[in-house]
This record gives sequence, structure tokens and C-alpha cells, in this order.
Amino acid sequence: MTVVVATLTVAGPAVATAPPGYNDLTDVWPTAVAPASCREGDRVETGIQGEVPLADRTSGRSTQGYNCNIDLIGQYQGQGAGIVSATYEHCSYTGSTFPASLVGRNPGVQVIDASDPRNPRLSTALTEPAMVGGTWESLKVNKKRGLLVGTGVPMLQGAGYISVYDISQDCAHPRLLNTGAGSQLSMPIPITTHEGDFSPDGNTYWVSGLAPGYVSAVDLTDPGNPMIVWSGITGMEAHGMGFSPDGNTLYLANLFGLTVIDVTAVQNRKPRTVVPQLMPHIGEKYWADGQVTQHNIYATYGGRPFLFSIDEVGSGGVKLFDASNSANLTQRNAIKLAINLPENANRWAQSTAGNGLFGYDAHYCSIDRPVDPTAMACGWIQSGIRVFDIKDPDHFREIAYFNPPAQRGKADQLSNSSHALFGSVDLPAILGTLAVARAVLQGDARADGIISDQNRLAGGDLSADWCLSPPEFHGNQLWVTCMDNGFMTLQLDPSIYPPR
Repeated sequence: MTVVVATLTVAGPAVATAPPGYNDLTDVWPTAVAPASCREGDRVETGIQGEVPLADRTSGRSTQGYNCNIDLIGQYQGQGAGIVSATYEHCSYTGSTFPASLVGRNPGVQVIDASDPRNPRLSTALTEPAMVGGTWESLKVNKKRGLLVGTGVPMLQGAGYISVYDISQDCAHPRLLNTGAGSQLSMPIPITTHEGDFSPDGNTYWVSGLAPGYVSAVDLTDPGNPMIVWSGITGMEAHGMGFSPDGNTLYLANLFGLTVIDVTAVQNRKPRTVVPQLMPHIGEKYWADGQVTQHNIYATYGGRPFLFSIDEVGSGGVKLFDASNSANLTQRNAIKLAINLPENANRWAQSTAGNGLFGYDAHYCSIDRPVDPTAMACGWIQSGIRVFDIKDPDHFREIAYFNPPAQRGKADQLSNSSHALFGSVDLPAILGTLAVARAVLQGDARADGIISDQNRLAGGDLSADWCLSPPEFHGNQLWVTCMDNGFMTLQLDPSIYPPR
């Protein structure tokens, strides 16, 4: 079969990494970032960049994990972790997974005291309805106000429950602020929820409820009494988000790209004031290289605004857009691993088969600073934690990675791991189907060997962990949770961070 794809030339800055005539609406980014140069003695990957080869999964080699320029120095595995966790000062908050969060040894959100990063310990557990209801991608911290918020998402989408905690005084023992509406089982509030995040000033918590793009703004000027001040339909689907520093612009992820929305009316409202009008859309950006955009990160280089956008599905990786004109975002660069390239699509499908729905895709990332950032760290699901030098927006490179040991045979011990609950079934990583199919149809990858009995692991026995949570920078350490390994403190080698 011959497939012809029309290619249009897109005007934009001439950069070393952008292919000539690249059309960010229809084309697939064809290159991976330069791989990291590892230290002698590191337990390096045995396959191509980002891969956990089938041979390592079947032999048990993946249970040793891989590391390059980064070391595990502390861990609290507990019962595993939900999808997204958060950190604040010397504490970490481990997301919960429903319904297992109701029955584990420490149900709800686990609070980890990492004041000694080499010996993190469980401090307490948060057990309000939102916390035991599964926090999905809603568990977030606002460092400016010292607030922790999570919403209840039993499965993909939830409704009604939100808990707000003060963590500014004692982060190891969060204090519930909204003891009534949102936290009491009999007092839900009118929200649908899958994901959420704070405005930069911490006065508003924005919550998205997936289809049909329903989003709500929750006023937290009085955090003890959360109040809905705006809600509405923003498009066909609403996912994660990012904000301009002044909070006036919302960069909302959706199914095939992102929507830019002017939320000045919410940001500049008088406290506790309902905003009735529709939020005007500034612009939209869509692409075919990756699907289910996860979230967006605003940053500036030399005073110029940029936006990192992360795709959860389809090997889209991380895209960098010039955001000087929010109505016309222009792709400047991209971060992909070798396993994400079209020519490796059959290897992508082969080695992930049997380890659940997700494969080698980016999910949540963080940068070390918003102004002239130097490094980005990402949870790349089955590829583990990946760290990149991003000092130069035109030249990205990988500088470190850590893929934690696979926890084969331990699913029954990991009651809070979303991977152990949903991923330990013998299924192919079907969320990458579109990218694999496109690569095969366009002749970039072979179709043979993508699915066969020999490619599957009996029982889908957790042959590689799922790392979906953002690794957060704490000096030269990364604090992160992966689903099967729980909370980990990782030390970056001083030779690679800060990047020189």
C-alpha cells in the first residue's frame, strides 16, 4: 500500500533541529534527542534509547532497572503510587488509586516526610472522600500559598469532591481547611473532575472533567470554603493545563492539541465573585504527531515566551512552541527518544506487549526554573525518568535517565499502584495504536512481529514500571513516584547538573 501525505511549508525560525518544510499539523518529528553519555559502572539500557527490550523482560534483567548519571538514594515504596503525586518543601504526597485506596494498609493519599532524603518515611495518610476516591491527575501543590488540593476521581472522571489542606506550617501533617463542602460525603460541590491545577497566585484551582471539555474555576481565596465562580464547555475534551505567569492565559490540553483561553475575567475577579460570561478563545493548536495532550509548561528564554506541551499517547513526546503570539503558536523544537521514532514502531509494540495499555510515552514533566530553564525531567511511563538539557531551545539533549527495577511478581503487594491494578493484564499497549499503524502504513516500520504469542509475557507480570508523575527538582535531586516503586529520591551527578 502506498500512502501519500501532503506536506505544507510552515514559516518559522530557522533552527538546527527543524526539518526543512516541516508541517507541525500533519508531519511526524523525525529525530530523537542525542542520548546521554553515561558514567562507567552505570547500569545502562541494553536496547535503543528509552526501550526495555523484550529479552530483558523475559530474562528478568528489567528487575535490576537502568540508570545513567543518576542514583537512587532513598525510597518509600509502601503500597505503590497512583498516577500523579506532588511535593512541597521536605514532603511528598503520593496519589491514590481507587478502589484499592480503600483497602490498603494506609488508605488514601500517603504523606511522605523526606526531611532525610536517604530515609523517607510515612508521616500520615489523608482519608477524606476526595483522597480515598482516587486522585488521578488532580493532586497539586501551590507553593506560594502553601496549599495542597486533590479531587476524587474513582475512574477517569469523578464529581463533587475536593479537599484543600494547609501545608505551610507542617507539610508532614496537612491540615484540612474545607471541613464542610467538598470534603464531607454528604456535601459535594458541582464539579466534574479528572485533572486540575492552581492559577499561579494560588487563588483559583482549575478543574477539568474530560469530555465534553467541561472546566470549572474554584475560588480558594477562602480555602476553607471552596466556591465555583465559573464553569463551562471549552471544547471536545479538557485535560491538563498551564498558565501564563499573570494567570490571565490558560493553555488547556485537549485530545489532539491545546486551546488557548483568555481567563482574565476569572483571574482578576473580586474574591468570591461569580463570573458569568464565556471565556474567549485566543487560539487553538492541533497536530497529528501524538494524541491526548497531557499538560503544558510556560517558560521564557531571553524574555521571550515559550510553551512546552507533553503528549500522553502516540509517541508525540514533548513539543516546544514559540508563544510570542498565543493565537498562532509555532513549533520550535521537540524532544523524543529513539523508541518513539516511526522506524522503531514495531519494537515499540513488541516490547510493551503484555504490560498494560501505556507504552513508551511522555506524561508529566517539570523544569528546574521558569525563566531561562536549564533542565527538564519527565516521567516517560515505561521508559522511566528522563532528564534533558534544555538550556538552548534549538538544541536539546538527554543527560540522564533512571528506569526503576521492575516489580515482577509483586502485584498483590502494591494495592495503591494503578499499574498493578490496571496494567498487570496481558494486553498490548493499545494507546499507541495510531502511531504504530501510521508508521506501518507509511512504510516507516515493518508490520511483522508487532503482535505474536512469543512477544507476550504470561500474565502481564509488571515487566517495567509505569512512571507518570512529574519528577520535581529539589536542588540537584529529583523527587518522584513511579507506580510500582513508590516514592524515590534520585541524585543527579554533579557532572551533568546543573548543565554546563
